Amino acid sequence: MKFRRKPRETIDINLASLIDVVFILLLFFVVTTTFTRETQLRVDLPEAVSGSPAEDQQLKQLDIAISADGAYSVNNQLLPKSDLTSLMEALQKESNGDTNLPLSISADGKTPHQSVITAMDAAGKLGFSHLRMTTVEAAPAS
Repeated sequence: MKFRRKPRETIDINLASLIDVVFILLLFFVVTTTFTRETQLRVDLPEAVSGSPAEDQQLKQLDIAISADGAYSVNNQLLPKSDLTSLMEALQKESNGDTNLPLSISADGKTPHQSVITAMDAAGKLGFSHLRMTTVEAAPAS
């Protein structure tokens, strides 16, 4: 006894909705990606339990990075000498005399206290008023 087989229907997969989902996922990942700023100095920031997150980034800001051995970097440019005058000159050059720019100090957790005070002193002598110390959030104690 021979049975007749039904002819198979061709199955079409509609890819339009799949493409829409892929584009939405791509857009989601692009929007939520965080970018890290690479500096010439390796800085392990100290931890702080309290503090406020940084405000929205303005168009231009100054960043002083201080390594564990006290070397300074202003906006990712390593200074040849680690003294007050060269730091003040670099800040003056990067800011073009605009002391209303926000100034962020990122010092390694093992940086000598004197290096941080020198950076704050240079900012104070030049008249910067928007000063921020950068830290990382402390891990909760268990």
